Amino acid sequence: MAYRRISPEQMQGNPFEMIGKQWMLVTAEKGGAVNTMTASWGGLGVLWRKNVAYIFIRPQRYTKEFIDAGERFTLSFYGEEHRKALAYLGKASGRDGDKIAAVGFEEERFDGAPAFKQAQRVLVCRKLYAQPLDPGCFMPGTDCDEACYPERDYHTLYVGEIEAVYERE
Repeated sequence: MAYRRISPEQMQGNPFEMIGKQWMLVTAEKGGAVNTMTASWGGLGVLWRKNVAYIFIRPQRYTKEFIDAGERFTLSFYGEEHRKALAYLGKASGRDGDKIAAVGFEEERFDGAPAFKQAQRVLVCRKLYAQPLDPGCFMPGTDCDEACYPERDYHTLYVGEIEAVYERE
């Protein structure tokens, strides 16, 4: 499949739908190996005068090692026909086997960063910031800490500058 490069400002779609309901894959490389995970938390916006994406990864996720090791990562979005694959990629760990091959996804490079040929849209991001969430910063009266962190496995927040966007033609 061919892709065309567009600017982040040309992107169409509702980020609440894209991320929260359709899901995305977060993909990175470490030492020549690629790993990915499904995510439904994150966002797109403007920060530090840059177009950015922000994502959250729990400490036990294997993909976190890949995000931490590299300078760049991709966020990729898929059609409904890939829903089962995304569900599997969100549950299986790359530590236990080649989960990418298990779903039949084929790696493709976008400006040198890994994603998959099955994607409809790929955002290439350069890491700008990473910080573990601090449980002491949850506002009183909210249920975010109790509801989302019963195991106390607080996510790390990553902010990445969106360097390029590729859409399937």
